Amino acid sequence: MKEIQGHGVAMITPFDNDGNVDFDAIPVIIDHLIGGEVDYIVVLGTTAESATLSKVEKISLVNKIIEVNAGRLPLVLGLGGNHTQALLEMYEWFDMSSFAALLSVTPYYNKPNQEGLYQHFKTIATHSKLPLILYNVPSRTGVNIAPETVLRLATDFDNIVALKEASGDFQQAQTLIKICPPSFSILSGDDEMSLPMILAGAKGVISVIGNALPEPYSKIIQQGISRNVEEAYSMQYHLLDLIRMIYFEGNPTGIKVLMEALGLCKNHLRLPLVGASKTLTLRLEAELKKLMPIQTTQS
Repeated sequence: MKEIQGHGVAMITPFDNDGNVDFDAIPVIIDHLIGGEVDYIVVLGTTAESATLSKVEKISLVNKIIEVNAGRLPLVLGLGGNHTQALLEMYEWFDMSSFAALLSVTPYYNKPNQEGLYQHFKTIATHSKLPLILYNVPSRTGVNIAPETVLRLATDFDNIVALKEASGDFQQAQTLIKICPPSFSILSGDDEMSLPMILAGAKGVISVIGNALPEPYSKIIQQGISRNVEEAYSMQYHLLDLIRMIYFEGNPTGIKVLMEALGLCKNHLRLPLVGASKTLTLRLEAELKKLMPIQTTQS
C-alpha cells in the first residue's frame, strides 16, 4: 500500500456454538470481503473483540487470516494497548512481513495527557518497521488525541502515515484535514460520517458495516472519492438506517446479527458483550431484507 486510503474493513472474529474462534468461517468472510471490493482488511481491531482473545487465539487467528487471504488484499494489524512496553513485546508474536501497516489505538483507562500520547506513539514508531495508523476513539478510551499532537507525530515520524478518526467531532475532523500534510491520510472511523469526511478531504474509512455489506459500502466510498456527490449520498441514504441501527446495542453486537442473517457466521459474542435483543434483531433483519434488492441491483 503506497497510501492508506479507500475502504478498509475492521473484520469481526467469528465464534462457534462453544464460544471458540470459528476458524471454518474465516474463508467465507474473507472471500465475502474480497468479493465486495474492499481495499484492505484490518485484523484484531475493536470490532474483532480482540480484548477478549488470548495470546494463542490472536496468533492462531492472524495466521489463519494470512493463510486464507493469500496476499489478495493488504492486511493491517490492530496492535494497541495502555502499557507501552508490553505492547512492544507483542510485536514478537506475529509475522509482520504479512502486513502493510499497524493500527494502534490511543492508550485507554490510564488517560495520558498529550505529551504522554506523543511519547507513547513515538516509542511505537521508533520500534516499528511498518507504517503506523493512529486510532482516536475517545468514547472507548477516555482520551482524545488533539489535532496538534497528531500533526506533531505526522511531522516528526515518516512511518506515522494516517489517523483513524472516530471522535464523532466533525469540526475536529476538518481541523485534522486542514493542518496535516497532504501525504498523511485522515480516515473516518465512523460509518455514518465517512462520506462527509471524504468530501471534506479525508482519504477513506475503516468500517464496520463493510463486514456485512462490503460491496454497497465500497461503492459509496468510491463515489465519494470520485466526487460523485449526488450518487454517493443517494446510496448512503439507502443504507443510513441500517448503519445507525447496528450500533444501537454496541459493536459488534449489531453487525453480527447481519453476518448470521447473510449466512457468513454464527451470531455469537464473548462476555462481557452479549447478543442483540430480540427487538433489535428483528429490526435489523427486516431492514436487511428491505435492502437486499438494492444490494443486488448495484452489484
